[in-house]
Amino acid sequence: MDIKQCYEKMGADFRDVTSRLPSESLIKKIAKKFSDDPNFSQLKEAFETKDMEKAFSACHTLKGITLNLGFSQLSNDLIELTEILRAHSWDGAQEIFDRIKENYKKTIETLEELD
Repeated sequence: MDIKQCYEKMGADFRDVTSRLPSESLIKKIAKKFSDDPNFSQLKEAFETKDMEKAFSACHTLKGITLNLGFSQLSNDLIELTEILRAHSWDGAQEIFDRIKENYKKTIETLEELD
């Protein structure tokens, strides 16, 4: 699977990322490193321990990464979750985080299929 097909399968916005990154090979290289980023694990841990500060920090950072990569299938929910956490609230946060977990898993699985 090439990088365009990968983005399509993930439900990501390839056109958006190409406006920031100059080549498909660079996009592929950076996208393949996404699974190495620790912020999702930190967000998950923060939800388990109800650590608001850690949850906000990890979510905010992950939001930026996914926006830059055009991973709209994740960034839209991360934007929403960031704002909930910014308000120091957990109301509705778990439901959104559950969607993020599903989309994160799908994203990682799809990235593993890249040629």
